[in-house]
Amino acid sequence: MLGPSHALSGAAGWLIGSLALEQYAHIHQTPVQLAVGTAMCAGGALLPDMDLSGRVTTNQGGATVAHTFGVLSLFVAECVEKLSLGIYDLTKGRRDPHRENGHRTFTHTLPFNIGVGYGVFELCLHFGKPAVLAVLFFTFAMALRGLFEKWAARAGWLIVTLVAAAGTAGAYAELPAGRGYPILGVALGLGGLIHLLGDMLTRHGCPVLWPIPTARGRMWRCVGLPDSFSVKVGGKVEVYFLRPVFWLVSLATAAWMLYHPMLQRFNIKA
Repeated sequence: MLGPSHALSGAAGWLIGSLALEQYAHIHQTPVQLAVGTAMCAGGALLPDMDLSGRVTTNQGGATVAHTFGVLSLFVAECVEKLSLGIYDLTKGRRDPHRENGHRTFTHTLPFNIGVGYGVFELCLHFGKPAVLAVLFFTFAMALRGLFEKWAARAGWLIVTLVAAAGTAGAYAELPAGRGYPILGVALGLGGLIHLLGDMLTRHGCPVLWPIPTARGRMWRCVGLPDSFSVKVGGKVEVYFLRPVFWLVSLATAAWMLYHPMLQRFNIKA
């Protein structure tokens, strides 16, 4: 799936999960907390594609998320791609095919995405404000690039960076002091897992079971749908069906969850 689809699926996934927790576990979030979690999950749903680099010197190619900070993030994506390819080459079985790039390898596994989520959880828990601000900033920028791809492409990385910085400052000022911050790791990790599910809808799939051998001589077998049922990356089903569904689900769920808080804020009786 393409970047915007991943970001939208992450946003929809967080909102649906938040609604379920509110209805069945009575865990409530303020509008700001809900917005922050949604943005974190949307940004996290783009992170695995940092293994798809482009041409750094000309700012071309690469995944949507690789363009977040212009040439700088493209360079980081190049490093991640080479690291992923190195891990693949070191751990591949004798029947795993030779690869020229590291896309859909290490960053598309359960250990990577769970590890990133847990790492951010611990980072925010133990280092407080500096860690929270850094995580919010980078993830907000990724979410902007994915959710508003056309606007971000026209505005350029500098404007995206400034908007992400402003959003980070505003969100942090409104979040309740001393609580809710480790949950950022949960949102980020969940976004990555949603990314894997999205890629598993395609024919190529992704190696979610690594490092568990799935067959003799195979460590990196990709799990995906058969050709007759798979979604073509960038095809009509993804662009004209799945994306509108993600948008509708996100908007409807957010409206349902924010209905009563907004009425209370403006002292309106339902």
